[in-house]
Amino acid sequence: MSMARRNASRRRAASAQWIALALLAFHLVADLTAAAPAIRPGDRIAIMGNTFADQLRVNGYLETLLLQRTSEKPVSVRNLGWAGDMLSARDRPTNFPSEESVLIAHRTDVIIACFGLGESFAGPEGLPAFRTALEAFADSHRGRKYNGATEVRLILVSPIAYEDLGALTPERERRNRDLAAYTAAMEQTATRQELPFVNLFQPTLQLMTEPGGSKLTTNGIHLNAYGYWAVSRLLADGVAPGERPWTLRIDARARTAGGDGVTITQVEPANGGVRFTVKENRPPTLAPPLKGRIHPTLDRLRDTLSVANLAPGDYLLSIDGEAVLTAPHDRWSEGVAIDSSPLHRAAEAMREAVNDKNRQFTSGWKALNQVHIVGERKTSESGRALPAELIEFKRLADQKDRALRPGLSPAAREWRLTPAPRSTSRP
Repeated sequence: MSMARRNASRRRAASAQWIALALLAFHLVADLTAAAPAIRPGDRIAIMGNTFADQLRVNGYLETLLLQRTSEKPVSVRNLGWAGDMLSARDRPTNFPSEESVLIAHRTDVIIACFGLGESFAGPEGLPAFRTALEAFADSHRGRKYNGATEVRLILVSPIAYEDLGALTPERERRNRDLAAYTAAMEQTATRQELPFVNLFQPTLQLMTEPGGSKLTTNGIHLNAYGYWAVSRLLADGVAPGERPWTLRIDARARTAGGDGVTITQVEPANGGVRFTVKENRPPTLAPPLKGRIHPTLDRLRDTLSVANLAPGDYLLSIDGEAVLTAPHDRWSEGVAIDSSPLHRAAEAMREAVNDKNRQFTSGWKALNQVHIVGERKTSESGRALPAELIEFKRLADQKDRALRPGLSPAAREWRLTPAPRSTSRP
């Protein structure tokens, strides 16, 4: 088969894989109406729930994706997740600010509620109580206008699956049966109450049993950084569907190009390789925090560059004169993931800015020294000083939130693929 036919075959296969993934993402949200996505541009979002919700704040992938997908009118997020929270057990320190007061202060338009994991340890016998608690939770927010104008919208999110880590995760099959049952109960409640519902259990179970990928969790139920990168994409696709990743296709001999997410022009020979101009039309995908093996399903969601008809040898990709990565000609022909272009690095810097904003909010809302704020030491010298500090943390969080609004700055850049120096390392 010719190189052109092989490349065409690969493109057809990639397209089919993308369609399958898009269909999976489509089914993540209960198809209640043909209305707009559950998250809308400009929404002020509160995330509530257990450790999964809390650690979304620490990793920052979900919020960054939501900011990218609402860049014309960015969302604003406050994470109220608390490790160990359950629907009927959300203990807080004495005199801790009420949930309602925080939702009103943020002028909340939509709540993303992540529950079900802790409750699932009660097994099948606990399902009736879980359904009752979930109905009560939804009822407690129905009709409330935390933003002062419109009723708050509620999105229910299921727990993830239980990953097989050998001896660390006993009774995995039973636990996944229970998690499946609690996920089904959440979906039934969402359907009855006409609420959007994101099923994370089924896609994470599929990922966890897919051969060729690194582990997603540290202990079977708590995601690691790679797990949050992966699952945040699933959750973002469920509440605010995004567009396909960048796909850049170059034929070095014919000087032709095609792209998705970018516009490619001025393809011409350069120093034994090829140069071309890439205009970035939408945000890039976030780089995975992993040097090991990425799940094949997720690897296909990364931005890629394929260059056909290069002479044999290793080629260095540089963008605006800055080295990015090196790969052999056959790898370039098949397609290489691009995670570290200037705009990719800007996206990662944006995620770090999201994390910094969240640290400021959490330092004021869930400070570690609550005993000095609302407890027995609030009348001490340090306790008397803390209210002013809390106000400053809130001001910093709001300031950093506003600084996120400009988003990324796409540009037109020169990309070059040239024979690589021998000392250049491969990806």
